[in-house]
Amino acid sequence: MAAHDAVVDPKENQMATSKSKSKSATTARKSSRRVKRPAKSSVPARSKPTAATNAAATKAASAKSPASSSSKQSAVLKMLYEPKGTTIAAIMKATGWQQHSVRGFFAGVVKKKLDLNLVSEKVDGQRIYRIAKPGTAR
Repeated sequence: MAAHDAVVDPKENQMATSKSKSKSATTARKSSRRVKRPAKSSVPARSKPTAATNAAATKAASAKSPASSSSKQSAVLKMLYEPKGTTIAAIMKATGWQQHSVRGFFAGVVKKKLDLNLVSEKVDGQRIYRIAKPGTAR
């Protein structure tokens, strides 16, 4: 405890006060920066297409010839539709994709999304991939 006649350093007292002021000032600034977000709209959200709708659209797309656009995916599908098939290395060269990306495309797009019959066979030590006609065994 400081005696009645003790000298109090004004800087020490001021520093303690400024620290507490800066904390409260920082808190006040933070709260003033908060942006109030509007309440959620009462407009109903768009309904997502059902699996049946997606399957029907996919079947319709796969019934036609492969995508006629000039995308990398359509180029890969065109290579896979050839009777002799293609290799992962050839697809990597044509698209600039890495090997794992080509395999992911096979699994995710060709097999799952497009529901195509992708077959692979080993010919002369190389794995050849092609899309078989429906009804042909995998």
